[in-house]
Amino acid sequence: IQKSWRGYYVRKYIHNYYALKKYLEAISVNNEIVRNELQEYVEMKENEEKRKDLEKKEKEKKYQARKMHYLLSTEQIAGIYNSPFRNSPDPMELLLRKSKPLSHKPQEKKSHFCELYDWPTCKRPPTFSTAQPLPPIGRQKPQGPFRDTAEVLQQRYKPLEPTLRVAASINSPLEKARDEMKKEEWRNRIHDNEFLPFSSYHKNEKYDPSIHRSGKYVQETYGIKHFREVQPKKWIADK
Repeated sequence: IQKSWRGYYVRKYIHNYYALKKYLEAISVNNEIVRNELQEYVEMKENEEKRKDLEKKEKEKKYQARKMHYLLSTEQIAGIYNSPFRNSPDPMELLLRKSKPLSHKPQEKKSHFCELYDWPTCKRPPTFSTAQPLPPIGRQKPQGPFRDTAEVLQQRYKPLEPTLRVAASINSPLEKARDEMKKEEWRNRIHDNEFLPFSSYHKNEKYDPSIHRSGKYVQETYGIKHFREVQPKKWIADK
């Protein structure tokens, strides 16, 4: 009886067959979803690797085209990629036309006076030492009346000592001071004509008529005596 009861209890509550079957079906569905996602990830990585390989090959091809730009066809002579027996030029020929030639790297010039200063940029004057430099090993002095290098460089970078005529100004100090005073007076002035509020100041001034309002021989009356044009021929009545 106990054996039968335990078997029934375990099958009913502990190891339920239908619950286990449902759990296994959920696991299989989850596994299928994970497999699909992993497959998509693998395909994405493969496509990315293929794209990188294509970009690398294309970059290498462009570099080779820039490097072999001298094989481009000219107006007179056809290049090796542009055979006259072909119907159309080779794709390499088209790539050579689009690409620019590879520039050469500038070679660094070695200086014999690098211990004195940064030759040949000449960015700063040399610092001359008082001690005599040691003669070069295994090197003979050049034949001819050549001066010492340090002496030549010292003469080249000698500070400028202008004469009094060059250093002094052309104008005298008095004239310069007068010009400065004139500039200061002109700058501080508000208007040219000084304002005098007295009514008797402008009494004797003559009126200068405007050239736009004055006629050819006589002064116009419009704006001075009246402000409306008078045309008697167009009047309807006498007034």
